[in-house]
Amino acid sequence: MNAGTTILADIHTLVPMTGQRTQPAAPLHDAAIIVQGCEITWVGTMAQLPDVDTPRERISLRNHIVLPGLVNTHHHLYQTLTRAIAQDSELFDWLKTLYPLWMKMDPDAVYVSALTGMAELILSGCTTASDHLYLYPNGSRIDDEIRAAQEIGLRFHATRGSMSLGESEGGLPPDKATEDEGVILRDTQRAIEVYHDSRRYAMLRIAAAPCSPFSVTADLMRESAALARHYGVMLHTHLAETRDEEAFCVATFGKRPLDYAESVNWVGKDVWYAHGVHFRGPDIDRMAAQGCGIAHCPSSNMRLASGIAPVRLMLDRGLNVGLGVDGSASNDSSHMLGEARQALLLQRIQNGASRFSAYDALWIATRGGAAVLGRDDIGRIAPGFAADMIAVDLNRLEYAGALHDPMAAMVLCAPQGVDFSMVNGRILVRNAVLQTIDIARIIERHNAVSQAILH
Repeated sequence: MNAGTTILADIHTLVPMTGQRTQPAAPLHDAAIIVQGCEITWVGTMAQLPDVDTPRERISLRNHIVLPGLVNTHHHLYQTLTRAIAQDSELFDWLKTLYPLWMKMDPDAVYVSALTGMAELILSGCTTASDHLYLYPNGSRIDDEIRAAQEIGLRFHATRGSMSLGESEGGLPPDKATEDEGVILRDTQRAIEVYHDSRRYAMLRIAAAPCSPFSVTADLMRESAALARHYGVMLHTHLAETRDEEAFCVATFGKRPLDYAESVNWVGKDVWYAHGVHFRGPDIDRMAAQGCGIAHCPSSNMRLASGIAPVRLMLDRGLNVGLGVDGSASNDSSHMLGEARQALLLQRIQNGASRFSAYDALWIATRGGAAVLGRDDIGRIAPGFAADMIAVDLNRLEYAGALHDPMAAMVLCAPQGVDFSMVNGRILVRNAVLQTIDIARIIERHNAVSQAILH
């Protein structure tokens, strides 16, 4: 499938993301890219394009802007089934409303919801995504969404989530939504042994991901950390998302969220947290020193009134920050370019118009996300990196008047879908049409499953 050479040529503007966050490399105009198999082998201008014998395909992207594929560092794909529920609730009440609905899912529901969310992600610019599946009712398994990722062609970091602390023991979720901790650890080990690929350009990796301080025990956190480090995989959880969570940690553990995470061995370069809304300056310094990462989820944080994460401060202190759309029922969207725009606007509310640029937003959506997921092979367009890239046609009504700076237009103007997407050298989107699945059929099937859950 990926054999041969592909030339992407006549590119209006190429944003390679090869510079530093504070000193971006200049975009290339009249650019070209050569892809060999799954790897980028050459980048330059059309005038410099070398001769290539019998390329597999030459793709003209005249009047397009080309960017590295966007990296989604936190999601709950199954939540596409329950959008626009608990519309006026904050996190804890929102979860209590939705837990009973999610417990009606089965393997087919997990699979079709994953296909739906992944299609939305891909069409909005995402080429790599992490998903946090933390409940497994009616025989569901992480395998169900892995099957969807392999079918649709998305580069996927599947996190084996879990909940073990039910209401009867002081947790938030109902007892029937939890699992035995032995079962959790054994299935996490199984998923790692069956699916995890540590090689460069891997299309599938696994992480261990107990859900949150209010839904798992400290013992499970410690055991999950030990298991993950034995196998050399990463660790992921929600942390410092809301004031309610902070109050829970203080009341239950006698510690604020980061102190609690540190007490159960959840700090280090192999750890990334979702949200981090309520981390303070000293917390950020400690996390940066330890190499932790943050998945910033602006739309979800606004939807649930959780607060504004101090992303500007995080970046200034050297913390790895990526972008996440979060749950499709707390966003209620999976639009990566839209999420980058939201991140920019929200940080400007907090810090001022000059303190967060379009380049900052694209950085966390690409290079930042790659760093958070522990990857040094995605997030930029350069020789030796995975052939993951997206292109958007600039001849659109929404970009009229912005062609003097098409990079900024991607973030400042109304968010659009992509016209072209390539993942690992495979074309997933051509002429704005997803090539790997029948979207109309999936939407029909998805809506039927959703209606059965909601009624």
